[in-house]
Amino acid sequence: MSGRDEHIIEAAGRCRVVIRNGRVVEVGTPQIRDCPLARRFACPVEEMTPEAIQRNIEARIRSFGMCTPEREVLAGPDFVPFGASELLSSAVRRGDLDAVVIASDGAGTLVAANPALIQGIGGRMSGLVKTCPIPAVIARIEENGGVVLDPGTAVIDQIAGVALARTLGHRRIAVTTAIAAEAAAIRERFPETVIVAVHTTGVSQEDAVLMAGAADLVTACASQHIREAAKTALLQAGTSIPVFAMTRAGKAIVLGKVAETDQPFIIHGARLPVPGSQSPEPLC
Repeated sequence: MSGRDEHIIEAAGRCRVVIRNGRVVEVGTPQIRDCPLARRFACPVEEMTPEAIQRNIEARIRSFGMCTPEREVLAGPDFVPFGASELLSSAVRRGDLDAVVIASDGAGTLVAANPALIQGIGGRMSGLVKTCPIPAVIARIEENGGVVLDPGTAVIDQIAGVALARTLGHRRIAVTTAIAAEAAAIRERFPETVIVAVHTTGVSQEDAVLMAGAADLVTACASQHIREAAKTALLQAGTSIPVFAMTRAGKAIVLGKVAETDQPFIIHGARLPVPGSQSPEPLC
């Protein structure tokens, strides 16, 4: 590793967690009390407390090496039906997308055209705020076809990541972002890019409107403002923690995922958003 080994993520309930040298050294206060998805984690978070979230993060470090040189970067099975990584890895697998710009602990922004790499990184990653380069992780990503934007700094810059993907010859590109202004800038500079807004718990009303207007797919997380902004969505996938397709391109990705699986679904017209029987509490 080069420089200070520090990684900052926002975990369940948008709780700020700092990891140094493979150890959790700081856990903030979660913004919500309960999350139906967090209760289904491999190490469940039954109650949104700093202690429970710390146990969950420590379990991730032990099980797949998050924020350490042992980080596993490949995965096969879906973690959830309509998670961002599940939808995007499925679209790449079908050939509807060439590559995806994502961010990984230990590597920062990268371009991935391997569905197992997209799922292995994105399906296990909480909101990544800051990371530092871990050579072993970067090497593992590169061995599996990924291209890291800046191996020397592990910078997270999704706009530059899309530019890199285009330089590599990709044209049907998707990108994940948790920043509304970044989503809008990508839409302006690279209008054909599929934009997926993620990690939206706690976003302001202004940013929710900006995200909904710029993105093709928006994950609602525990955001009341996203649910309100998504009234113009073309499709909703899931109800407890819904994903909204704001454009035809986003809708096609969700429907492609549905077509790929043998899991039963019901599809019917409705005024969106449709609330679920369980949702994060409180929505914020």
